[in-house]
Amino acid sequence: MNSIEAQRDALLASARHIAALGLNPGAAGNLSVRHGDGMLITPSGLPWEELTRIDFVTVAADGSYTGPRAPSSEWQLHRDLYLSRPDFGAVIHTHSPFCTALACLHRTIPPFHYMVARFGGHDVRCAAYATYGTAALSEATLIAMADRNGCLLGNHGMVVAGRDLRHAQALAVELESLAEQYWRACQLGDPVLLPEDEIARVREKFKGYGVR
Repeated sequence: MNSIEAQRDALLASARHIAALGLNPGAAGNLSVRHGDGMLITPSGLPWEELTRIDFVTVAADGSYTGPRAPSSEWQLHRDLYLSRPDFGAVIHTHSPFCTALACLHRTIPPFHYMVARFGGHDVRCAAYATYGTAALSEATLIAMADRNGCLLGNHGMVVAGRDLRHAQALAVELESLAEQYWRACQLGDPVLLPEDEIARVREKFKGYGVR
């Protein structure tokens, strides 16, 4: 998907799907795809249900942008993930309910379920809190995302990154599902955690999972 027109169409479809699932209320959150040495990203302050294909903003690696709207305030977080991880082709950040609830507790999601391995390790970390749209938030996110493709953002929400938009969207849905399952399990007691060697086995089995 190299043409900017195709990328705009894919972004619009993904944003509408995620909004319809209730994973991102109002104008919260942002999503992007890698484009050249920069990216295409959602604009600032526009609810995803109201987006049109021309609203997505082209942002260069230096932060300069073109288009009728300003980019999301979180553009630096997206840019820095792309610069640090060449394997990332799309980034999605949402304020989905269960991920955000755990993030407000600064709660790491432990290996209570084998699908935690889908995110690159034996847990899903929670990044330290930092003001939205700042370099500090980007730095905290990079730390939490080291060797991972998803994390929670303290007192904020969650972020996932995938090889392409389809992969990132699947991860966003999966992470919210895991957050809900973990929250529900904790209502009954302390979930039984899987050992790290089992998570390592599952990660090996996941290689190529979902790849066309």
